[in-house]
Amino acid sequence: MSVPDNFNAFRIHADGKSHRAGIEQISLDDLNPGEVVIKTAYSSVNYKDALAGTGKGKILRHFPLVGGIDVAGHVLSSTDAKFKEGDAVLVTGSGLSENRDGGYAEYARLDSCWVIPLPNGLSLREAMIIGTAGFTAALSLYRMLQNDQTPELGPIVVTGATGGVGMLAIDILTRAGFEAHAISGKLEHFDDLIALGAKQCISRTDLYWGQRPLEASRWGGAIDNVGGEMLAGLTRSIHPYGNIASCGLAASAELATTVMPFIIRGVSLLGIASSGTARRIRDDIWQHLGSDWKPAHLDKIATREIGLSGLPDVFDTMLDGASFGRSMVKIGG
Repeated sequence: MSVPDNFNAFRIHADGKSHRAGIEQISLDDLNPGEVVIKTAYSSVNYKDALAGTGKGKILRHFPLVGGIDVAGHVLSSTDAKFKEGDAVLVTGSGLSENRDGGYAEYARLDSCWVIPLPNGLSLREAMIIGTAGFTAALSLYRMLQNDQTPELGPIVVTGATGGVGMLAIDILTRAGFEAHAISGKLEHFDDLIALGAKQCISRTDLYWGQRPLEASRWGGAIDNVGGEMLAGLTRSIHPYGNIASCGLAASAELATTVMPFIIRGVSLLGIASSGTARRIRDDIWQHLGSDWKPAHLDKIATREIGLSGLPDVFDTMLDGASFGRSMVKIGG
């Protein structure tokens, strides 16, 4: 199969202070160079995609670029001998829709160093339900385990629990043998979180962290998507030698706390930078995600499926804080 002269892509432009994005016809020559050309099957929508697609976040390093930080499909051609025509592959993060063209197009051209063979146990659609969100959740657990997190330390609390990272984190933690608790402001979705495996759901409006540098400890660790006061409160509430994986800033990028939790309780704050994760770690995590960490409720987490034309509406919903679960982008067969 060959690439047609022109195909559809959701492309983002910026000229000075103006921003525009939408579907347009492009050719393979319009895409960044890369060793692997794929026919795209699926992508997904992440918070970073919404910021990039609306121009409300400084995500792209240059313009124009095809949006979409996730992509999965089948190889059409490759100058890297590790990949052959027909191989099912995926890429998440790795500079997509940041400094190179991303996955919101019928065809993508990719750097082979970031292309992951589809793990056994996953379909292309399942891989994109997981996507960057699930990879971030799994990377959080991976780093916590490296730092001696164990189920015996106590439950892991997940903030922003109704978002993609949060829901997948609950499912992955449960699969890995941890007790997961959830914090969310969306009380109407508590039953959904319990169905994913959460043992306790807590309304963020009912939380009172206290003002002391150290409060009564409640959890063995945390995966935090929120930042700001939420993250500061967590530092004061984690059991000794527990870990907090910081992977989001939905509320704030600020952090006002003291060193007391770190030097008295030995709490560790772990930074989760999923986009630039080393290839060897990516391979390891995706093998887990296709086997022992594979989320058990992917169809419940994928709450919406759209085409390229549906992206603007999903971006607005996500930035308004009204989204729930994962939005899938079906692009090809």
